Amino acid sequence: MNLRPLLLIIACLAALPLGAQRYTNPVLHADYSDPDVCRVGEDYYMTASSFNCFPGLPILHSQDLVHWKLIGAALTEYPGPNGPDPEAFRETVRPGDGAWAPAIRYHEGWFMIFCGDPDRGIFMVRTQDPRGPWEPPVWLVRERGFIDPCPFWDEDGNAYLSHGCAGSRAGLKSVLFLAPMSPDGMRLTGPSRIIYDGHLTQPTIEGTKMYRRGGFYYIFAPAGGVATGWQTVLRSESPWGPYEERVVMASAPGTINGPHQGAWVDTPSGGDWFLHFQDKGAYGRIVHLQPLSWGPDGWPLIGEDPDGDGVGQPVASWKTPETGSASGNRNGEQPEYAGETTADYRPYGLDLSWQYPSVPSPYWHFTLPDGGIRLYSVYRENAGENLWTCPNLLQRKFPAEDFTVTARLAFRPNPQLSGRGESAGFVVMGEDYAGLRIVDTAEGAILQFIECQNASKGTSEKVTDLGLLPYRSEPVDDRYASRNVPPVKYAPFNVAEIRLRLEVKAVPTGNGARAESGTAGARCTFSYSLDGRKWKSAGSFLAREGRWIGAKYGFFCNRPAPKNDAGCVDIAVAVN
Repeated sequence: MNLRPLLLIIACLAALPLGAQRYTNPVLHADYSDPDVCRVGEDYYMTASSFNCFPGLPILHSQDLVHWKLIGAALTEYPGPNGPDPEAFRETVRPGDGAWAPAIRYHEGWFMIFCGDPDRGIFMVRTQDPRGPWEPPVWLVRERGFIDPCPFWDEDGNAYLSHGCAGSRAGLKSVLFLAPMSPDGMRLTGPSRIIYDGHLTQPTIEGTKMYRRGGFYYIFAPAGGVATGWQTVLRSESPWGPYEERVVMASAPGTINGPHQGAWVDTPSGGDWFLHFQDKGAYGRIVHLQPLSWGPDGWPLIGEDPDGDGVGQPVASWKTPETGSASGNRNGEQPEYAGETTADYRPYGLDLSWQYPSVPSPYWHFTLPDGGIRLYSVYRENAGENLWTCPNLLQRKFPAEDFTVTARLAFRPNPQLSGRGESAGFVVMGEDYAGLRIVDTAEGAILQFIECQNASKGTSEKVTDLGLLPYRSEPVDDRYASRNVPPVKYAPFNVAEIRLRLEVKAVPTGNGARAESGTAGARCTFSYSLDGRKWKSAGSFLAREGRWIGAKYGFFCNRPAPKNDAGCVDIAVAVN
């Protein structure tokens, strides 16, 4: 019997400090793109890009850098630099626009998030309680193309704002900027100017995070593109440069693709860590935690360096950070689902894990006493178009590689629109989408499987009828009849009740380096049941990411005519 493998395992375990715990990556298997983190005492606060989704700029909290809870959101309304902008995001979907690559900092009693909008400029929101509410955006600069800002307060009292630019708007990329800023973070005190050009060695450099350590100013910035890039660090003895550069983390064969864009954060005990994202296709940009070490030459290295070339690579598992918190990720236990929230402040009356692809109307939903959600049907002028720009699609991020969503729906079409196409449905949304829809027709409630390829290009849905659903009549409530209340004149509602199920399973994409690094596609299978016991298969498809975001599952309720009242659908959802 060969005991050598067993002895090697025992030796590795013995090398760990007594009681050492380990965590596994990713620490958040959910779409939190471009994460940034700040520490306040023993508490860590994270925010991330939200693009066109609201509430935007999520706020997550942790005490160990491994377990995270969604506790708030910094953007609930979105006035532009010149005040209300009806063409921006209120009840209007602008896929991929909006809040890009924020930076969160705590300064003189204020939590501040600085964020770029590629079409409007750079804004800042602030609060003294990260759970909210947050103050309305203050626009520091109005310039198309400015993105990825980060504030920095120097030891001499001066303040600066670093940022990048979006080639799609500016007509230029791969350069970084710096501007002087007022110490309160409310305005720039001078123009931005280019301080670094990465065209020759660091193409598509962006995502600036500025720090100071020892006698050097450091700018952490990803380069090389989202799915295929690496993490670069620049340093200089002056905030204005000149900057020297070094690649400090990159992928290696079989490791995480595109390991970059994130936050350097320290612990009270003096440890250093880096949080970054991995682009995982339909699952979005998921969050990893890497150890960070400083060499005697003053350069950082992120991850591990098995070949000793000075360029780190991501770790799959590592010793849990010593943060002073009692909690930890034991023996590869996966972190809690980030969609669970303990927040009391819920600006839309919903759990913060729900988002719309636009700033919502207050007329769209109602939280039911039993915890369910009622969606009211919304008139869509172009009801025949696909759902790519449907603003009232209530959505959630994918919470894991493999998961199941079960939903109970009770659809009540408006009697004034009887038989005219009012609908409610459950979909997985991305640039391709599919799902189940109930439509009120002259024949009754019809259940359909819908699928749309290349929805962003305006293609039509492919529709398969699955059969009629039984309506039951909901009589008018007569509880007040004995009190001489006149009888209700409206027709009774018809109700169609059904249970819907979505099963998501990871499958290899076969897409070169991304498949090598474990990136997976998501096979989505839909089924339905009338009694909760017998289930029928409805169809399946391979999910596809949206514009800069992962695929999401969600619900909608629409009507084809602008009547003075709406039908509705009541939804109860379970995820496991």
